Amino acid sequence: MLKPDRQNRGIIVNLQRMITLIIILITAGVSILCFTGRLDINAWVFNAYQVWHRKQWHRMLSYGLVHSGWGHLIFNMLTLYFFGPVVERYFGAAFGTTAGGILFAVLYVSAIAVSTIGDLLKYKDDYNYNAVGASGAVSAILFTSILFEPKMGIYIFMVPIPVPGYIFAPLYLLYCWYMARKNMDNIGHTAHFWGAVYGLVFPLLCKPSILGHFLAQLGL
Repeated sequence: MLKPDRQNRGIIVNLQRMITLIIILITAGVSILCFTGRLDINAWVFNAYQVWHRKQWHRMLSYGLVHSGWGHLIFNMLTLYFFGPVVERYFGAAFGTTAGGILFAVLYVSAIAVSTIGDLLKYKDDYNYNAVGASGAVSAILFTSILFEPKMGIYIFMVPIPVPGYIFAPLYLLYCWYMARKNMDNIGHTAHFWGAVYGLVFPLLCKPSILGHFLAQLGL
């Protein structure tokens, strides 16, 4: 589980969480319905072959609402719960409450699709390749929060001390790139990588001056 350093939790206490909570509730609800068999998960998963050859484009988004199990769901939603409000607050400050809320939702939803484009191109002829989970979008939110607060400490499961965001970010990207090349497990490292990159790019496209804020936070 990823979460901010407790010393920075005061940043989060009184933040707006509305959109974050709505996303969590919808995602958890759909995932649980799939876990219990009330929904057919096969109709929701990302399958590159079905998307590319049968034009089932809805799978580019629907897969972000379903998860492989309780651990997968809880990890993603807890990470979103901790870091989503940070981004909501800064988007509200940068773009205004209404526009910031809309852009937050656009960032999250579009990150689901953008993060899987690489896998779509790579596996478009592989009928057996499937993917589920909101990890790409959650990575985008995490990296957007780092863009706004690069010195924010991040606790990583099993690591007893917080890692500053500006250190965590390149290490995370390097890890995702390496694991994606090795292809040793069933985790969508490519989606994690591109989701994270998108989380940095999207806010800067919306407001390039955010880069100045980032550099100022680092004392540059």
